[in-house]
Amino acid sequence: MKSLISAALAFAALAIHSPAQAEDLEFLLYNDSSADLVEFNVSPASSDDWEANLLAGGYLAPGYEIGVDIADGLTTCVYDIRGVFADGSEAEDYSLNLCDLGEYTFSD
Repeated sequence: MKSLISAALAFAALAIHSPAQAEDLEFLLYNDSSADLVEFNVSPASSDDWEANLLAGGYLAPGYEIGVDIADGLTTCVYDIRGVFADGSEAEDYSLNLCDLGEYTFSD
């Protein structure tokens, strides 16, 4: 029994001293606006540029939701979000902790 406890403590110490591993970030995106969402960009808050359009070739109609996976290899949870709508309007939101939110909603 003592060796099992020692092994568990050694494993716990290893986990504490290991470098952070990047994990995919998943959240739900809701379109509660009155127009189709035709472009959706998510970038780390530390970036000055928008990443690629995650809806390229598609759109998110009003009243619908989609699951978003960010597999950028980063360990951050803090991102900026940008949405462009079919009516020409845009919405931007900054420094969102997507790990805590778990979802994001665009609305009018």
